[in-house]
Amino acid sequence: MTTTPIHPTLATVTQRIIDRSRPSRETYLARIRTLQQKGRVERDQLGCSNLAHGYASMPQTIKIEMLKHSTPNLGMITAYNDMVSAHQPFLQFPDWIKDEAQQHGATAQVAGGTPAMCDGITQGYEGMELSLFSRDVIAMSTAIGLSHQMFDGALYFGVCDKIVPGLMIGALSCGHLPGIFVPAGPMQSGIGNKEKARTRQLFAEGKVGRDALLESEMKSYHSPGTCTFYGTANSNQMMMEMMGVHLPAAAFFHPYTPMREALTRYAAAHLVEGIQNGTAKPIGEMLDEKSFVNALIGLMATGGSTNHTMHLVAMARAAGIILTWDDFDEISSIIPLLIRVYPNGQADINHFAAVGGLPFVIRELRNNGLLHDDVETVMGHGMAAYTQEPFLVDGKLQWQDAVETSRDEDILRPFSRPFSPDGGLRLMKGNIGRGVIKVSAVREHCRIIEAPAIVFNDQREVLAAFERGELERDFICVVRFQGPRANGMPELHKLTPPLGILQDRGFKVALVTDGRMSGASGKVPASIHMSPEALLGGGIGKIRTGDMIRFDSVSGELTALVDEAEWNARDIPEPDLSKNTHGIGRELFAGFRSITSSAETGAMSFGGDFA
Repeated sequence: MTTTPIHPTLATVTQRIIDRSRPSRETYLARIRTLQQKGRVERDQLGCSNLAHGYASMPQTIKIEMLKHSTPNLGMITAYNDMVSAHQPFLQFPDWIKDEAQQHGATAQVAGGTPAMCDGITQGYEGMELSLFSRDVIAMSTAIGLSHQMFDGALYFGVCDKIVPGLMIGALSCGHLPGIFVPAGPMQSGIGNKEKARTRQLFAEGKVGRDALLESEMKSYHSPGTCTFYGTANSNQMMMEMMGVHLPAAAFFHPYTPMREALTRYAAAHLVEGIQNGTAKPIGEMLDEKSFVNALIGLMATGGSTNHTMHLVAMARAAGIILTWDDFDEISSIIPLLIRVYPNGQADINHFAAVGGLPFVIRELRNNGLLHDDVETVMGHGMAAYTQEPFLVDGKLQWQDAVETSRDEDILRPFSRPFSPDGGLRLMKGNIGRGVIKVSAVREHCRIIEAPAIVFNDQREVLAAFERGELERDFICVVRFQGPRANGMPELHKLTPPLGILQDRGFKVALVTDGRMSGASGKVPASIHMSPEALLGGGIGKIRTGDMIRFDSVSGELTALVDEAEWNARDIPEPDLSKNTHGIGRELFAGFRSITSSAETGAMSFGGDFA
């Protein structure tokens, strides 16, 4: 148990979430309990012809084992492809897991694959408009893989931005099955983040050419594994550990190492043993309101990705749990910022892991009443196991307590000396709508701006205006019609270099958009995910170029300083979205765009209880 009573604000917010969620949570639990097989393997309910189809491709020795009613069968859902660096290492995982399962009296099959697109590749191009809804496709493909009802537990292979949230939503749709999420780990460190950012800025200023930029980028993104900055992918891994669905400290060991193979094999063995002895809990029951609050706490303590103001909401709703941005804002006010990793600092995720990593963070939060310890995890009850890290001793995994002191307080600090007394995310609200901002990377003198708006309907318009020299002034950059209903809510990171250059030249600049900036949100203050979006009548659509905007990320105020009567009388212009409807598969996602919920409710295309 924690050594300090739970913080009263944390207790109050959590109870509010429990009370708010009670009807939908009870409905969800009742549904998954009807699917649980008491004392039987799941495939026992299938007919002989159905089973024969499920066994047909397996070697004879495996078929013999699968015919035994006492033999658990694990389903693997994999996001493997060999284009996305973070997912290429998953190629080897099925063979390791099948071998380990056999050694422990079980079998395993690849139940299905999911797409895994890379926002780093599609950034600024048409494919980025498919990115957000790829999460929902991944959720559906996960459910399709598990729909064969051949499996007694599942292992989920994913790392990057939409992949882990999609896998979790899909896993929760089959929440009667126990499961473990199995990561692949980050690539080794390349060039320093400061050097990379400098080359990007020099290119944006026209001082170096494309050859120099490409050389720099390839020295940064250079091998299999997750990108090493602290964006959405690595925030995903943090949250899975805070929720207890990873093995402890499994996230940040490199691919293609003995440790990564050992952790992957252990996950399979651990799940098999839990199924055999009855201790493996269905994932939908294991993850409750406090589990999701722990993920939210981790997001604040580490300055994690703003994308999770949508993804965490969507994942929770898949379990019948309702989170709001007010919950994020209130919890952020009490959670200290304990790490600085790029873009919040110059270190990368490997440096963070080396100086103490997540076990250190979890212990500090747990020991100071800022983490729920009365939760279930794949390791059992409570978060104590997650204050330890694994070592290979004589070829076998052993977990040992996290380091007592940070190895570098420029990267990782104890609760008593945080980088900031509050978390890295904040709610912005006013007559423009409601949005979120990642303040942990924004310098204090840049957090309050009052300046005229310049309104754009596309990020390319901003880049063109910058190239023409029209943005050399204090201004609020408003980019509207970028929400999920308009064009799939792409990330707008191509705006970061030019806006950063203007900021460095001494101008006061900020961004307001109903699009996304994700986990790489940096030094330019940005109120993103504005809800309602412009296409649905949100206030961001009423802003006119020249309107004075008050952007106060300290108080959370975001207001157009326009006479109230005039503001209320304004119409929102009809956008021309024809260029966003076709090409690179965008026509296939028209249905998703037409029914998606708001960013604040998870930007989900699922109907019914998910909406």
